[in-house]
Amino acid sequence: MPGSYRRADDLPLVIPVFPLDGALLLPGGQLPLNIFEPRYLNMFDDAMSGERIIGMVQTRPGGDVERPNLAPVGCAGRVTSFAETSDGRYLVTLTGVCRFRVGDELPSRSPYRQVRANFTTFEEDLREPSAQTAGDGSPLLGALRRYLDHRGLAIDWSSAEAAPSDALINSLAMALPFEPVEKQALLEAPTLADRRETLVALLEIDAAGDDEDPTMIQ
Repeated sequence: MPGSYRRADDLPLVIPVFPLDGALLLPGGQLPLNIFEPRYLNMFDDAMSGERIIGMVQTRPGGDVERPNLAPVGCAGRVTSFAETSDGRYLVTLTGVCRFRVGDELPSRSPYRQVRANFTTFEEDLREPSAQTAGDGSPLLGALRRYLDHRGLAIDWSSAEAAPSDALINSLAMALPFEPVEKQALLEAPTLADRRETLVALLEIDAAGDDEDPTMIQ
């Protein structure tokens, strides 16, 4: 996916946004979505007839139920899988392309929201994962083991240990049930190494807590 977009200028200046707390999309990651609300069905219709780019964002306090305030950073994804169900829902997969800073919101007659997106700060996201570095993976695997032990969960450790560091970091950040503010911290981490450090800290904090309600990992 990064190969399709080499520079920030290759991406659209204005993108539709899908505010969804707790749903984290990262560059190179894949986010499945079940779309049923009419305004977002409309948004995906328009996206599929254009550049197929959607901005995933979380919200922050303020605004109202229909138009909550948007977090300052989101991630643009491209629709890479699309299917329609017999009851009119869309089953979509977004593949993360590049993070962006949320700029001015445009007045629009469409039922969904659109913003000016500034990708320049995060142009590094468009590099191939092999060109990025995450640092030593041992602390992450140790923290993950303590987190899973605390929650009474198990994973295929051979797969986790063999996974490329970027894929493991991003898949854990997207899949684990962190709070929205924690998801936002993972999104805004400047580099892959910073995201690894943030992820390790969140895993250690959880493992040290007294939450006895395990959460299943899909």
